[in-house]
Parts: sequence; C-alpha cells; structure tokens
Amino acid sequence: MAVILLCLAISGGFFLPTNAWSQKELHVAAAADLQPLMPAIVEAYKHATGIGLVVSYGSSATLTTQILNGAPMDIFLGADFVFPEKVVAAGLSDMKEPTAYARGALVLWARKDSPLQPLSMDRLTDPRVTRVAVANELHAPYGRAAIAALHKLKIYKQVAPHLVVAENIAQAAQFVESGNAQLGLISLTAANSAHFKQIGTYVRVPTVYPEIRQCAVVMAKSKHRAEAHAFLNWLLTPAVQENLHSLGLAPIR
Repeated sequence: MAVILLCLAISGGFFLPTNAWSQKELHVAAAADLQPLMPAIVEAYKHATGIGLVVSYGSSATLTTQILNGAPMDIFLGADFVFPEKVVAAGLSDMKEPTAYARGALVLWARKDSPLQPLSMDRLTDPRVTRVAVANELHAPYGRAAIAALHKLKIYKQVAPHLVVAENIAQAAQFVESGNAQLGLISLTAANSAHFKQIGTYVRVPTVYPEIRQCAVVMAKSKHRAEAHAFLNWLLTPAVQENLHSLGLAPIR
C-alpha cells in the first residue's frame, strides 16, 4: 500500500502527450517475475494518468516469440536485456536498444512448514532434498541466473538430479507453494509478495550470477507509441524507482 500511495503522489507532476487521454488502455507484455507487483503498478498508473494497463504474463522467451509472431502489444517489459534485444534486432521496436527499468534478485524459498526450516543456502545439498524448482534457463532469465549460481557455488552436480524445471519463474514459485518441490530458486518479487511472505521464508542467493537487468522496449507497430513511452518514462521517475525495493526489485540508477 505504501508504494501505491507514493506512486500516486507523483501524478500531479507527471504529464502525458496531449492525445494520451483518447487512449485508455495499453497492452503490456510482462515477464512472469513481474506478476506479483503489476497490480500495484496498474492501479498507481491508472490513478496517475487515467490509462489502464492490460497485462499478459509469460516467460521472456514465450513473450518474445509471441511478439515476433505479431502479437499486438504496445510495450514489452522483459526480465533481462537479451530477449528485448531480440525484438529490437527483428525491427519490431521503435528503439535502438532496450531501456533498463529495474534490477532483479534471485532467492531460495521454502514453505514455513517445511522440515528444511530454518532456511539457508546449505539446504540445497541437504540429503532430504529431492525436488528443487527452477525456471527453464532457455526461456526465463531467472532460470538462467539460477543455473549460473549453482555452477558458481560449485553445487550444480549435486543439485542437478533434483531440479524440477518450470516454464517461467511464476510457475517455479507455484511448484514450491503446492508442495511439488521442496525448495525453489525464484525471484525476489515473488518471495516478497504478501502471499509468499505469509506462507514461506527466503534467503537471498549470493550475487554470483550475472546481473538481472530488466529491460523494456516499445513496439514499432503500436498505435499508442507515445503513451507507451510515457509509461516507460513513468517507471523511471524517482518516485517509482526509489520504491522498487518494496516490490522486490532494485532501481536501475
């Protein structure tokens, strides 16, 4: 709630293009790690501008494929630089390169009723562990980060036989929540949500993995490019950036 109220406070000083009010909705393709926090963003932006956000979620790879195949999106909020760059390389963005809007973090999460509590990174090699949820490293930047971290921590060979691979990071979190996995390497955005804090605990994974630099691109064929750029600019305002921590992200600047 605090972040929503603070975001709302900037509405008086935030200006949109003069034609923005004629377009009441923007179609947003959002990486799965953003699913827990987008409702707050949608509410705050609607209050600030009168423009609604219609959000579609998926792994960054899946959303990129949809965009390359002609999905009518106005803006793509990816979980890294690589997938938005593929949209740029295909000539489907009106931007020369993706714009970073936040930095993500990887955590290890388990249910509070798990016998593996208290939680620590050492639990990944606990002999009782037979199922560890991760996102698909080919489709999801957080999955790629998880595998990179396991290699850097020199425990990949021990953990690899126990990996349960999800399509995206939101599904990886669901696997642990449902009991289909005992541990999950998931996004801080998921672990920091009210629901997951209520039912589980997390520890941050040491930052031995490549930076998760979340980037956005505006679609060249969008009929509402000015409004899409205005939304991206809003995400980069100090009032929003300074409060990303409360949503499980870090500011880009």
